[in-house]
Amino acid sequence: MTPAEAQILIVDDARDIREPLGQYLRKQGFRTQLAANAGEARRILAEARIDLVVLDVMMPGEDGLSLCRWMVEHDGPPVILLTAMAEETDRIVGLELGADDYVTKPFNPRELLARVKAVLRRVPSATPKPSTGPRRFEGWTLDADARALSHTDGREVALTSGENRLLEIFLDHPRTVLSRARLLDLTAGRDAKAYDRAIDNVVSRLRRKIEDDPAAPRLILTEWGGGYLFAAEVETT
Repeated sequence: MTPAEAQILIVDDARDIREPLGQYLRKQGFRTQLAANAGEARRILAEARIDLVVLDVMMPGEDGLSLCRWMVEHDGPPVILLTAMAEETDRIVGLELGADDYVTKPFNPRELLARVKAVLRRVPSATPKPSTGPRRFEGWTLDADARALSHTDGREVALTSGENRLLEIFLDHPRTVLSRARLLDLTAGRDAKAYDRAIDNVVSRLRRKIEDDPAAPRLILTEWGGGYLFAAEVETT
């Protein structure tokens, strides 16, 4: 995605950050929209096509982590968090919620620009993947087209788009060790060096949803120094 094709939403209650950053990104060729709080951001997200959100964590009212969670749950655009230098917990929680990256304040606009471009390179291609039909594993059935995951015991689990894509890849490659770099490439053809942790976070969320004991997984196994292996038999229905 080129800058001219991308529209970025900047969400920050600090006007002296929000407006200069919007001007800087516009000078780099991006289209931008600005929001001073989560409420304004939700309205813009409902009305406009936003390709990436730069989101401040510390805001009055609904904070950035809450808004980030909502966007991930509703298949929203990628998120780059703006966090305070000392708030390491916010950065970790944000990544676990599904944020794509973070920048600590105070930041160099050129660093943020580089991260914006890197995240946009990771946006999936618009070319649809041919449907493979629902697939079963260990009592679970995944209908990837409907993003529906259900179990024979009656459980139904909601998946984010990232979780759905990653589970599809595991089902495409059962009993095969996939490195983090390979998983990043398969999820969206991404140029994403330094984003290995994003895969770890999605794996962690998937384990909480499909493993009987996420602390002792039997389906998604960690291969130390290698990546991950999906250890179940897969059947196409």
